[in-house]
Amino acid sequence: MPVRDSAGRDGLLRRLAEAWGNASDRLRGPAEGARDVGRTIFDLSVSVLGITVLSPALAAAAAIILLDDGSPVLFRQARLGTNRVPFRLLKLRTMRAGRVTRAGAWLRATGLDEAPQFWNVVRGEMSVVGPRPLTPDDIVRLGWNGPAHDVRFLAKPGITGPVQVLGAISAADSARLEREYLTRRSAGLDLAIVVATSAVLVLGKDRVGRRLRDALDSFGRPGESASRGERP
Repeated sequence: MPVRDSAGRDGLLRRLAEAWGNASDRLRGPAEGARDVGRTIFDLSVSVLGITVLSPALAAAAAIILLDDGSPVLFRQARLGTNRVPFRLLKLRTMRAGRVTRAGAWLRATGLDEAPQFWNVVRGEMSVVGPRPLTPDDIVRLGWNGPAHDVRFLAKPGITGPVQVLGAISAADSARLEREYLTRRSAGLDLAIVVATSAVLVLGKDRVGRRLRDALDSFGRPGESASRGERP
């Protein structure tokens, strides 16, 4: 079963970061500028690979959408990016007149509807990993339009991220997960989230959540690693 309490979710993300700590140290640049360059290279590499590998599936999905209920194939929606600057997020269309289409149900189940967002990454509007891309209405509904939440908008929104992988049971839980991620953000942690996301698409979120917790348990609870002389 997924972790249901916020403390457990926060701890899971902390342990995920610690588990990849050594890799993160090796991949961190000596300065913020170097980290930004490294993140851009990572984003572009993953996006170009994703577009290349998924091109046949995207072409097939577009044909299925057209045959199922016609155009348009793409869904465009205003989302808030870095510093709350709006941009147009791209997805494969999964709804018509407020209802999920037959093709849309399959696209959502496979996660293929999110694949066009790789173009948002190439255009510099998103990252592969980051906070969720929210709409202006989401910000108002969640009450995140004040300066206390400005920190989440310092980073580009991501196709995937801790909330997408681990899930959230409330707005407060989501905010905690994203704050924890932004505090511990590193190349190693981003790579771990990408790997977990890939596994989610193949195995499902519940199965991946159980396996992820089991894998992290092998690194020991906080305090145990210090007794072994490992990184706390």
